[in-house]
Amino acid sequence: MPRRGPMQTLGEGRFLRLVIDEGWEYVVRQKVTYIVVIAALTAENEVILIEQHRPSVRQSVIELPAGLVGDQDEHESLETAATRELEEETGFTADSMTIAVKGPSSAGLTSETITLLIATGLRKVGPGGGVPGEEEIITHLIPLSSVKAWLSERAACGQLIDPKVYAGLFFLSA
Repeated sequence: MPRRGPMQTLGEGRFLRLVIDEGWEYVVRQKVTYIVVIAALTAENEVILIEQHRPSVRQSVIELPAGLVGDQDEHESLETAATRELEEETGFTADSMTIAVKGPSSAGLTSETITLLIATGLRKVGPGGGVPGEEEIITHLIPLSSVKAWLSERAACGQLIDPKVYAGLFFLSA
């Protein structure tokens, strides 16, 4: 497709920029290289999920631990960021982070890409709950054998479930 002109900024905030490029409006994250999402299973075979309030949907959402890469250190690796985010949000650390899959989070809306990593060798090292300035994050440890039923119950009550949770479960169950 031929280019229709230079990318133009339509609006800009502290973390996001709305642009129009080739006739398409989308959001660009500023000062961030990637997003990491962590699928983690404890030694007790429990899936680590988090719950936090998301102002954009005006309610709490069940998610996998996740975060930004490069927002504090532009040279941060995916694995380092994933380890940091897992500990900040859940209080767990991992001996190893393995990349499972990479792709766009919402190709029609944003330029960001996410990387789903599988965390292994987990141990509890802190309280979790997020960093100052984040809403209080609740950690849920759900047995892998009953997590689908638990999620179905939550969804039936109107709780929003981030679809990336199901992608993480696919890799944890494989």
